[in-house]
Amino acid sequence: MSSSSEKTVLIDCTEAEHADAILAILNEAIVNSTALYDYVPRPPEAMKAWFSAKRANGFPVVGAVNDSGKLIGFASYGTFRAFPAYKYTVEHSVYVHHEHRGQGLGKVLIGELIRRARAANLHALVGCIDAGNAGSIALHKSLGFAHAGTFPQVGFKFGRWLDAAFYQLLLDTPASPVDG
Repeated sequence: MSSSSEKTVLIDCTEAEHADAILAILNEAIVNSTALYDYVPRPPEAMKAWFSAKRANGFPVVGAVNDSGKLIGFASYGTFRAFPAYKYTVEHSVYVHHEHRGQGLGKVLIGELIRRARAANLHALVGCIDAGNAGSIALHKSLGFAHAGTFPQVGFKFGRWLDAAFYQLLLDTPASPVDG
């Protein structure tokens, strides 16, 4: 996950302590990748609404901090679609600081989201991944996610059309789902 001299610990992120670091990770991805289909970096005030939605719905924001206390990655999930019958399905995201990618941190973070989704009696985790993001696709497949479909040319960034690939993991929870 990290160099042998460095220990990474999972934490629950808070707005007060981690909003700036989360925003920096997101904005680096916006500017330099197709991991987010945004064009311009988000302003600091965007984090207020983001954390508010997480708190209101009881959604986790799991962070990974190194031994010096720096947030080096985070993962969360949120509403998949705002209709009642989707109540057992969430859409997740995971972002790792660009200097710490490729060290297994994404796998640890998503693994914790899966654990928390089971504990919350959810049934399906959905990830929308840019189809050109081979690293994220391989990560999801290694955790048992299956390709559920691709929407071709639904995004346009960096002068080219982007395909959105959906990956899904079905859980054995809840034991007794109910309507309503």
